[in-house]
Amino acid sequence: MVKIGQVIPDMELDMYHNEETRKVRLSSYRGKWLLLIFYPADFTFVCPTELEEVAGLYDEFKEMGAEVLSVSTDTVFVHKAWHDISPAICKAKFPMLADPTGKLCREFGTYLEDEGLSLRGTFIIDPDGVLKVCEINDNSIGRNFKETKRKLLAAKYVWESGDEVCPASWEPGKKTLKPGMDLVGKI
Repeated sequence: MVKIGQVIPDMELDMYHNEETRKVRLSSYRGKWLLLIFYPADFTFVCPTELEEVAGLYDEFKEMGAEVLSVSTDTVFVHKAWHDISPAICKAKFPMLADPTGKLCREFGTYLEDEGLSLRGTFIIDPDGVLKVCEINDNSIGRNFKETKRKLLAAKYVWESGDEVCPASWEPGKKTLKPGMDLVGKI
């Protein structure tokens, strides 16, 4: 299972995007920030509320240099059917990955073996392919993607600054911290 600070594995998966299905490699997103949004299944109750919220933020994520990929254990054909009939999902302009074997879900620790579904997982990967943020929820708890946006902004800031870190609830324009040896023993 991939851990924080590790390079994510490269895999090829089927993808539904812009009315097309095709294969894509995770490595093709190197050089960009990547948000992997795992969810249990298409045609469910909480999932469309989450993906609709992501759809509303998608342009902002793109402006920040990030691509969003949603992931479930459904096939691309199920993704297309859901996209075609759901008022919430038709708003999704981001790619939808199909992981029917659960291989990607297993790599990220979201796979439920007894159900063949994924937990709700949100992962932020930097342009070098390194995992920076991991959040996994029970399937009964929906996520807040405005908070995901804040975490992405913080991860970008730290990655770009190199020597600063972001304190709790940091937002752009707020003070950051510069760790130093003088802090040792004072915590």
